[in-house]
Amino acid sequence: MKIAVVGATGLVGSEILKVLAERNFPVTELLPVASERSIGKEIMFKGKPVKVVSYEDAIKAQPAVAIFSAGGGTSLELAPKFAAAGITVVDNSSAWRMDPNKKLVVPEINAHTLTPEDKIIANPNCSTIQMVLVLNPLHHKYKIKRVVVSTYQSVTGTGKEAVDQLFAERKGDDSVKKVYPHPIDLNVLPHIDVFLDNGYTKEEMKMTNETKKIMGDDSIAVTATAVRIPTMGGHSEALNIEFENEFDLEEVREILSNADGVVLQDDPKNFVYPMPLTAHGKDDTFVGRIRRDETQPKTLNLWVVSDNLRKGAATNAVQIAEYLVQHELVDVAEKV
Repeated sequence: MKIAVVGATGLVGSEILKVLAERNFPVTELLPVASERSIGKEIMFKGKPVKVVSYEDAIKAQPAVAIFSAGGGTSLELAPKFAAAGITVVDNSSAWRMDPNKKLVVPEINAHTLTPEDKIIANPNCSTIQMVLVLNPLHHKYKIKRVVVSTYQSVTGTGKEAVDQLFAERKGDDSVKKVYPHPIDLNVLPHIDVFLDNGYTKEEMKMTNETKKIMGDDSIAVTATAVRIPTMGGHSEALNIEFENEFDLEEVREILSNADGVVLQDDPKNFVYPMPLTAHGKDDTFVGRIRRDETQPKTLNLWVVSDNLRKGAATNAVQIAEYLVQHELVDVAEKV
């Protein structure tokens, strides 16, 4: 089947191409789309060069699916044009996530809600995806009342320029463009995305609002503090989860070890717990440091890590596309 990747030359776009190849997605023709200055340039896919095309040419080629990772403004402008041509869009930006008419999908949780009429499908925020993968099976068993989450997020979540800034600072090079308002090397910034009138950042409110939409339960209270740290490989989160019902720690471990897309790494006596270094390049979400909150009844502490470019973005989007194909929600027959 034909598939378009819009934003193919970016950090997440490059990862999407890698994931498509690794998972043997049935691509017969790849249509990489990027900005005008990149049109005609070649990218590599499965060891072969493929030329970047304009979005107009991509639409004319009639791919079954277009995976977008080109920013919210581009998605707002171009996604409806692809959808109007009958192409199903899976969008990585925040543009459509809270649109009441668009599905916000983590395949392990709510892909079953998708229909052939869903022509623009939103991919959630990276920090939300890894959190809800852990929350959802526990919510079904114990019913979650409230979540307090603190994130420790990789510079890769900001993009290539942030990675360049980190390594330039590490070398003492002050000539590189700054994407953060302060140094990031040997520092921690309690600031991801813009600050809102309520004192939270947009990233923090994404976690609150997206969690409710994905899990289909507005009663779940989520309060977040999102922090940027000078790491690569993945985002980390400390979760404090208050349940309505009592839980058993061994049962919690069993539930999480059997949850789709979740890997239990919980043997602190032998120094086994999730870390960005070991999550890097993997599609799973890792959970450990599971323990009871001794200050609060029916409350659990745990630690979650996932590669934000993989499950937090590229892999989740490709998994949505896989679900669409497997359940015949898109027309995979190539059009002339």
